[in-house]
Amino acid sequence: MWKEFKSFAMKGNVLDLAIAVIIGAAFGKIVTSLVGDIIMPLIGLISGGIDLKELSFGIGDVAVKYGMFLQTVVDFFIISFSIFMVVKLSTRFRRKETVKVEVVETPAPAPDVVLLTEIRDLLRADKQRESGV
Repeated sequence: MWKEFKSFAMKGNVLDLAIAVIIGAAFGKIVTSLVGDIIMPLIGLISGGIDLKELSFGIGDVAVKYGMFLQTVVDFFIISFSIFMVVKLSTRFRRKETVKVEVVETPAPAPDVVLLTEIRDLLRADKQRESGV
């Protein structure tokens, strides 16, 4: 069982996935800091000091914190846009070799060439019939 697990864990796809998860977690922390420490304070400054996290209303003894939900939605859009930009930049830096296939059309032969070719083929066929081949 240990041998099977070792062969599974050492496959290239599993290692690539593990590295992607670690890098993704680190990237998530960076973007979360960008949103929480830079972008949202600027949005709060522009909107007159409103902190989305503090928005709530009460129903009886229950506080409905819709501001936290709005903050999470804003975080999601900013993180999604950041990931989109990283993917877009990485595809731009990756060079894809394109193979150009040139289609060269041979021009149609002149009418006299076509006629001479037909005469040659007829003579060849006639000569083969005479020789009995």
